[in-house]
Amino acid sequence: MTIGYIRPMATMRELTFVEAGKVEFREARVPTLEGPGEALVRPLAVSRCDLDFVFTQGKAPVTGPFPLGHECIAEVLEVGDSVRSVVPGQRVIVPFQISCGTCDACTKGFTGSCRTVPKLSAYGLGPLGGGTAFGGAISDVLRVPYADAMLVCLPDGVSPIVAAALGDNAVDGFRTVAAALARNPGASVLVGGGGAPSVGLYAVAAARALGASNVVYVDPNDGRAAVAEKLGAKAVREKCTPALRLGRFPITVDATAREEGLRFLLGSTEPEGTCTSVGIYFADVALPLFEMYTRGVTFVTGRVHARREIPAALALAARGLLDLAPVATTIAAWDAAPEAWILPAPKLVLHRT
Repeated sequence: MTIGYIRPMATMRELTFVEAGKVEFREARVPTLEGPGEALVRPLAVSRCDLDFVFTQGKAPVTGPFPLGHECIAEVLEVGDSVRSVVPGQRVIVPFQISCGTCDACTKGFTGSCRTVPKLSAYGLGPLGGGTAFGGAISDVLRVPYADAMLVCLPDGVSPIVAAALGDNAVDGFRTVAAALARNPGASVLVGGGGAPSVGLYAVAAARALGASNVVYVDPNDGRAAVAEKLGAKAVREKCTPALRLGRFPITVDATAREEGLRFLLGSTEPEGTCTSVGIYFADVALPLFEMYTRGVTFVTGRVHARREIPAALALAARGLLDLAPVATTIAAWDAAPEAWILPAPKLVLHRT
């Protein structure tokens, strides 16, 4: 099943990370269906992941070139004969991780650790995403190898620009508080922001949507703090350091990606509370393990299992309860990608006009 698009074997433009501070459109081969369970999709809106900006700053252990983009809303172009969940013309959320849906990891909900594909397989993350086999989302066509397992239909009325981050960062923020608030309804939440700027803000949005009684956001950046306030948090415009004292919270979120920030969040977690870290630490850091032990702190780290989390977050967004719009602070045209991609912003979204 197919609708008109770039003919197979043609080339297309694909945004490519070249080196720190330099990204550019390069020619790439248009993918084609390679099996009956696959789909081809055309990205319509792509948001920049927090890690993408780390790449552009040269702060991640990666080298180019590799294609960019992995948070996207796309239109289905073509599906294989065995695909049943989507049809050409539908708009879908594309999870950034590749998952088959049937291996032992996927059936347990660990869709970011699918055993059918190479470790870390993902779109647009180069050596941190299992290589370049699946391309990047800032392109004309993406191949989805497990369409029924991966793709999630976007409801009418939900903006692709707002929803693009549901492929990664928005659900990453969502999962930092969802399980903890389910165990402890109405609990207060402390979020330390900055290093993973949009994930921290999405955690604020999720906490408010899920009924947290109080949300405090700590970040010296006035622009991000203002977004947090718009989402309903109390913003503390200070740097997260162990010297800062705000009391203790049953749920804390480390999005600082700094060791002193992590120590602040751990120290601000109340006895038997939960601290989830979404900061990526490329070097080992010291943890106050004895203090955590004596207070019974649960520490959670690791990559989000995006496909598992999308339905719950999307349902809240479709009902207007999970407010994703304020986080998308910068909207740029598709053709402006090379220039826009390297500029700082809590959340950049590229869209086709």
